[in-house]
Amino acid sequence: MKQTTKNWMGAALLVLGSSAVTGAVVRMAPSSASQKGEAALESPFAQSPAATAAAAGGYVDLTGAAECAVGSVVYIKVTQTGKTQRVQVQDPFEDFFGDFFGFGGRGRQPQQREYKQPDRHAAGSGVIISTDGYIVTNNHVVGEADEIEVKLNDNREFKGRIIGCDATTDLALIKIDAKDLPAIKIGNSDDLKLGQWVLAVGNPFNLTSTVTAGIVSAKARTLGANGIESFIQTDAAINSGNSGGALVNERGELVGINAMLYSQTGSYSGYGFAIPTSIMNKVVADLKVYGTVQRAILGVQGMDVTNWIDNEKAKGNEPDLDVVEGVYVDKVSDASAAEEAGLEKGDVVTEFDGKKVTKMSELQEAIAQHRPGDKVSITYRRGKKEHKVNVTLRNTQGTTKVMEEVDLDQMGVNLKPVSEEEQKSLGIDYGLTINAIRNGKMKTAGANKGTIILQVNDQKMRTVEDWEEAVKSANQSTDRTLWIKAITPSGRKVSYVIELDE
Repeated sequence: MKQTTKNWMGAALLVLGSSAVTGAVVRMAPSSASQKGEAALESPFAQSPAATAAAAGGYVDLTGAAECAVGSVVYIKVTQTGKTQRVQVQDPFEDFFGDFFGFGGRGRQPQQREYKQPDRHAAGSGVIISTDGYIVTNNHVVGEADEIEVKLNDNREFKGRIIGCDATTDLALIKIDAKDLPAIKIGNSDDLKLGQWVLAVGNPFNLTSTVTAGIVSAKARTLGANGIESFIQTDAAINSGNSGGALVNERGELVGINAMLYSQTGSYSGYGFAIPTSIMNKVVADLKVYGTVQRAILGVQGMDVTNWIDNEKAKGNEPDLDVVEGVYVDKVSDASAAEEAGLEKGDVVTEFDGKKVTKMSELQEAIAQHRPGDKVSITYRRGKKEHKVNVTLRNTQGTTKVMEEVDLDQMGVNLKPVSEEEQKSLGIDYGLTINAIRNGKMKTAGANKGTIILQVNDQKMRTVEDWEEAVKSANQSTDRTLWIKAITPSGRKVSYVIELDE
């Protein structure tokens, strides 16, 4: 599985994966739709009995919470099929012996051979959120999986299928065909208090159904690993394989999805991070209904006020914003909700939809709970005066329309990497040949069987994955257009323009 390492304050955030991780911040990755409309999930996913938290004498009894949660956490095994690649092979002795024996070795073209990479295996955790088989996990656990096996706490095994993934929040929703499953009760992560007891439940190092305890160390923490972050920080021990597992409160309610740890060695050293249910609920609801996240955009770039003040002081300036909490607006995007609301560079956002905002992560978390088209109120300060304005949030394309995941079948083509013979005859060294074509957007645009696609939106097409990623990116862009450069089998250069809106 994919694994990333990012230096942060001298340590590392590690994406907890199955392969060995060295360094610092670890994303806790794997160890070695319904009718369109209101996207509300079944509320509240499931109702498992809450555990009794307080025992005699004021001590916190976590046994009930552990018993409630452990049956709802599953072990996920994933397989990523090794891809077949063409590699150029040149015999190192061919030139020498070819000339020595007079066989004319010089000038021969390198041979191309196919090489299949070995399959990759990894494991992680997931949380059952509905009795009919919906399971939440991390995107980095299942996002690149070709096969998913899910093992329940009672040792039953099922094949899993991906409903949707969201790399921006590192969340994914998968489904197994089963009924009457022990779904966990969803709690409100906003109600968590610093110092409150929590349990981390997962499968670290393939040790299934492991429970560890700790407290909430911080809230709304950012690490720079995901596009949207507002982590719950805890000192409950989590390690490789805990990714996608449950963070539960003392009543056994799910309050977060474990995702990362902070470590200099790759193993637990005191700090773990979970995605709060305040973000999870909205993402999962969208994935379940639309297959992709309906992400609301305010249209501002900025930073925590405290960071801006520190930066200004480092430059020798004496900043005076009259506030020490909030989000400093450094840039307002064109044609955005923020521009429509009248926000400007230098403003400080202090409230979003009635919720106090003290830093960027809290603003991201608040926006992440909304969809394009939602009307919200924004409180901000400008020139030491407070202002309040209502605004309608938009999507990445600047509209309030529902964004649906593009169906690649609508393109109507089957592609394969260009053959060695075609490369030689056409003088190219990359491209995707249309192996088969049927009614669809490509045929409508004028493409034919045998046409070789070279570039899409200035991205070279070397693999089928390149094509899929280019189409996906275009679907999420402002103009939703594919600009395609291609070449026919006769060598004639052609181009096509495909509007994904049509």
